[in-house]
Amino acid sequence: MKTLSTISLAALIALTLACGYSSKSTTPAVAGAMPSIAALAPDNTNSGGAAFTLTVNGSNFSTKAAINWNGTAQTTTYVSTSQLTATISATDIATPASVPITVTNPAVSGTGIYGSGGTLAETSSPMDFTVN
Repeated sequence: MKTLSTISLAALIALTLACGYSSKSTTPAVAGAMPSIAALAPDNTNSGGAAFTLTVNGSNFSTKAAINWNGTAQTTTYVSTSQLTATISATDIATPASVPITVTNPAVSGTGIYGSGGTLAETSSPMDFTVN
C-alpha cells in the first residue's frame, strides 16, 4: 500500500508540473518609441503674461504622450504622432526662467500571457523654453 501511495504521489506531482502549474516565465518590457522634440511654438514668452497654448512639434509621440514643463507633466492634447499641445498657466511664467520641455511616452502594459512584454516609458531630450 505504501508503494502504491508513493507511485500515486509521484504521478500527481508529474501531472501537476506537466499541466503548467509550475512558475511561468515572463518576457520583460522592452524599450518603447523614443519621442523627439524638433521645435516649440512659441519658444519664448514674457514673464507675467497670460496663460498660453504650447505646441510641441517632433516625432514618435504616442496617443498618451505628456508634455513636461520643468519636469511636471501637463494636461496634453494629442494632435498627431508629430504634434502635441498643452496649456501653460500664467503662474508657470510669472518669473523669468529657462524652462526645460520634454515629452514622455508612457509605459505600455504587456498583453502577452501572464502580462508579459510591454514597453518602458521613454522621455525625450529637453528643449529649453525661455520666459523673458
